Amino acid sequence: MKDIQAGDPGLFGPSSVTWQMHGDPMMWVAGVRALYLQALHPRAVRGVMQNSDFRRDAWGRLMRTANFVGTITYGTTEAAERAGARVRKIHTMLSATDPDTGERYGVDEPELLLWVHCAEIDSYLQVARRSGFPLTDAQADRYIGEQRAGARLVGLDPDAVPADQEEMAAYFDKVRPELAVGPEAREVDDFLLRPPTHPLLVPAREVLWRRVARLAYAALPPYAHELYGRPAPKPDTVTLQLRATGNVLRCIPARLRWQLPPKHILRAMSRLGPGSRPAPYKLGR
Repeated sequence: MKDIQAGDPGLFGPSSVTWQMHGDPMMWVAGVRALYLQALHPRAVRGVMQNSDFRRDAWGRLMRTANFVGTITYGTTEAAERAGARVRKIHTMLSATDPDTGERYGVDEPELLLWVHCAEIDSYLQVARRSGFPLTDAQADRYIGEQRAGARLVGLDPDAVPADQEEMAAYFDKVRPELAVGPEAREVDDFLLRPPTHPLLVPAREVLWRRVARLAYAALPPYAHELYGRPAPKPDTVTLQLRATGNVLRCIPARLRWQLPPKHILRAMSRLGPGSRPAPYKLGR
């Protein structure tokens, strides 16, 4: 690839599917879908709700997650490793209690970390593809395989993490009987539809945020709609909505979008040169 300086490409680098896809604006919709999906695992969502003031600091939590993903995608290898070490250290200090049994368990249990990882990666991949981001099946498999590097950073054994679409589908089939909508999931659902905000921003929340949240929810798999107890919309209709939203967001100049904090992509381009700019067409090279 031309115009790439001899800088540290980080964990993935400009030739990866991850590098190109994570620069797409639909990743924000995908992130909200991931929250809806992650909330369906009672033990996992309980760990979040019992260890953070989710309702008061939800925006901060979302930005910290976005910053972590941006750092491990576009940051240097050292920055990615430091970010992973911080997450692992925090997780070792946190635990949750099952209200039914009184059992106390760590939030860094491999099965919980794996659920969070798979729900996130599946959301990124499904929303990107359905919204028109051009990925072949082989590239989708590459993306899932690449994400085992991120799974290692949060404390998972990469060999125990799905490496392609077939393994990811098998994982969801296996874990589905454990999923349920408990009080914590209801709280997440309620928050995502009506997040607390300044009174002056309520109109913007109703016009903009609720559309994002509803689209993210609509993009969930059918079994998630069944668990939440609301009728599943027609998949073709949702795909058309995702594609229309993607078309609108991708019309916003990338340089303008990337000026928003924390500016990981611009820093990566400064480090590696203009040839490292993320763009869907580079996947065909």
